[in-house]
Amino acid sequence: MSTTTTIRIEDALKTRLAAAAQHTGKSAHAFIVEALAERVQQVELDASFHALAQERWARIRSTGQTVAWDDAKAYLTDRANGKQHRKPTAR
Repeated sequence: MSTTTTIRIEDALKTRLAAAAQHTGKSAHAFIVEALAERVQQVELDASFHALAQERWARIRSTGQTVAWDDAKAYLTDRANGKQHRKPTAR
């Protein structure tokens, strides 16, 4: 279901919006809807990332277990270079 929402934007931004939409071959409406959808998705992804970080930080604080930097660095370097490397364990 779609609804109508009215927004007020400054003339300068409206001009830039029209130019950007034209550049992408979209209507101003389609451009705005796409931009809003992308921004909402980014906020949702950020919230998910922060929730995961908080969960992991709580686990570290409760267990005191972490992965040594040298172990993590070696693992990530090998992964980036396409090599197999055993995932380091927290201790």
